Amino acid sequence: MPEKRAVVLLSGGLDSATTLAIARNDGFQICALTFRYGQRHAIEVAAAERIAQHAGVRDHVIIDIDLRSFGGSALTDSTDVPLDRSLDEMSNGIPVTYVPARNTIFFSYALALAEVRQTFDVFAGMNALDYAGYPDCRPEYISAFEAMANLATKQVVESERRLKIHTPVIGLTKSEIISRGLELGVDYALSSSCYAPSDEGLACGRCDACQLRLQGFEELGLVDPVACQGHPTPPSS
Repeated sequence: MPEKRAVVLLSGGLDSATTLAIARNDGFQICALTFRYGQRHAIEVAAAERIAQHAGVRDHVIIDIDLRSFGGSALTDSTDVPLDRSLDEMSNGIPVTYVPARNTIFFSYALALAEVRQTFDVFAGMNALDYAGYPDCRPEYISAFEAMANLATKQVVESERRLKIHTPVIGLTKSEIISRGLELGVDYALSSSCYAPSDEGLACGRCDACQLRLQGFEELGLVDPVACQGHPTPPSS
């Protein structure tokens, strides 16, 4: 039988690391796709490289684009990343860490790469249960892009197959994502989720992404293996 291939969007964070492991467990040969897009937390690209290497991914494409040309986000301009927000604050509105059209841009590249790699499967680690209400992480957005994608490529038009966007963690809590990843052997010490890391690469422990991640580990009775500022070496569990 021909090998099953899939393009996996791999940011270097917790959700995408778990998604990659799920795709591998489902029997797919992985082409990982990572973006260096001018994000202030560009250390996540190195994390993506570590995760891909650990997972035995031989096909890892890293794309350079510069969304700083647009700005409009705390991740791509000089706007401060919010720190120490409560869960209620996180659930109120779209945060300044939203990057305009980022996931649409990423999916467009993934669609092109999938056609070149002759695969009809794309995996992405979007999570709709994050308190931060990113509009391009909603299930209805994923469905809409998938519908468009199936009108847009030569390989779909010339075949009887349809492209599928898999979002296996979209409805899971952070603790459920971590639990599933641990079952599949994900080493979360290799990952990076922080929006405002120190110059030394330590997670801040205070941005929305850090707080949600830390809460996920705490709910499982575990310690996040990634060092945070003030706690450079995670205590032994």
